[in-house]
Amino acid sequence: MSRFFIGVDTSCYTTSVSCISEEGIVFEKRTMLSVPLGARGLRQSDAVFQHVKNLPELTRALFEHVEREQVAAIAVSVKPTADEGSYMPVFLAGKLNATAIASALSVPLYETTHQAGHVRAAMLGNETELSGETLLAMHLSGGTTDLLTVGLSNGSVGEIRKIGGCDDLHAGQFVDRVGVKMGLPFPSGAELEKLAVRAAAHEIKIPSSVKGLNCSFSGQETQANRLLDEGKANEEVAYAVYDCMARTFSKMLLNAMENYGCKTALISGGVSGSALLREMLLQRTGKKLLFAQAGLSSDNAVGAALLARDRFLKGR
Repeated sequence: MSRFFIGVDTSCYTTSVSCISEEGIVFEKRTMLSVPLGARGLRQSDAVFQHVKNLPELTRALFEHVEREQVAAIAVSVKPTADEGSYMPVFLAGKLNATAIASALSVPLYETTHQAGHVRAAMLGNETELSGETLLAMHLSGGTTDLLTVGLSNGSVGEIRKIGGCDDLHAGQFVDRVGVKMGLPFPSGAELEKLAVRAAAHEIKIPSSVKGLNCSFSGQETQANRLLDEGKANEEVAYAVYDCMARTFSKMLLNAMENYGCKTALISGGVSGSALLREMLLQRTGKKLLFAQAGLSSDNAVGAALLARDRFLKGR
């Protein structure tokens, strides 16, 4: 009888529950939190409330696909990253849900981080491309623009160490703030990319700001907003935003590869799900970049479920 491993993740804008077996994904379902049109995010208290509403339905759907007797372990994201002091109230909702399930089923509960889940999800399907003891990675999302070294332990995620990042706005915030100014829904990535792809001209350039392994986006947001106020076409400004991000991340990755002697990098997080950005990064770096499978770049609990499987099997 195949063993199942459950993952739970309650990030700032997505409630997610998943289950994998020793062979692959068995169940994966997520619900985006509702953000009012024109708003640039949610208060943590409002996000927690929505998670509490979403989790019972997702949990019910999970156990329509999973026999309780087959569940071997559960993992849950309890904080954003492994950094000291990393904390967000939204993850408490998932922790309470996962704790209740693990207690009811009398199975081990493993606590992990949202970032580790993203990295592990991106590793799925790329295992044959990963080698050595340390992996260069980049995590791009609404709350994170991190360059990382990731220890590899038996094909899973070991110690994650931040080696660079953003000094102000994160990549997802840059995208979302420009998108909301254009009247797009939040999060704005998917709709902003559609506009960028339709751009007839690529003449607008927003300068990138990179110093070594660190970058900045606050001035870039100001310039994008100024271009919109001047009447520049939404499509052209959208393309300029993606072009700016591609130049920024390419410089950071190339600098990190030179500093750490790496030839490959794993890119994770919701922003990295953009096909346009992936194409730009591959063209600009000329290096081997590995990305998450379709649907696994944005916030999800698959990485947590994979980590539950890794830790359980390693423990055995």
